[in-house]
Amino acid sequence: MQKISPFLWFDDQAEEAANFYVSVFRNSWILSVSRYGDGGPGLPGTAMSVTFTLDGLEFQALNGGPQFAFSEATSFFVSAVTQDEIDHLWDELTRGGGEPGQCGWLKDRYGLSWQIVPPILGELMGDPDPDKSGRVMQAMMGMGKIDIAALKAAYQGE
Repeated sequence: MQKISPFLWFDDQAEEAANFYVSVFRNSWILSVSRYGDGGPGLPGTAMSVTFTLDGLEFQALNGGPQFAFSEATSFFVSAVTQDEIDHLWDELTRGGGEPGQCGWLKDRYGLSWQIVPPILGELMGDPDPDKSGRVMQAMMGMGKIDIAALKAAYQGE
């Protein structure tokens, strides 16, 4: 077990969400599911907590009830190198009720925020030429899902 793990509070969808997330990311699986017994606040047999791994990072999820909801103040930043990878992750994470956002951000069907970002975005925005980096910033600000070709075109002044 890693020393620090993201902990996600769900109303009653922890197991469903964990199964969804492991279907989206490669190198991902459910590690364990703890279920409520007769003495717990949840229905006996339903998932209380789920431990799962997404591409090597271990997560904890809890069915804790409706008291808390996700917000954009916390998101998961996913480095996606190719446009195919960006497209796949974007399509999968918005499938079934997710919401596209601006500048590579989205919310999945559970309300959890994700950023799907290619490393080249940071490289282009970090260029010491303020004209080039400014054009990239302007291009990104007009995007929902990041478009690598459009970023490169903006960088070149096209």
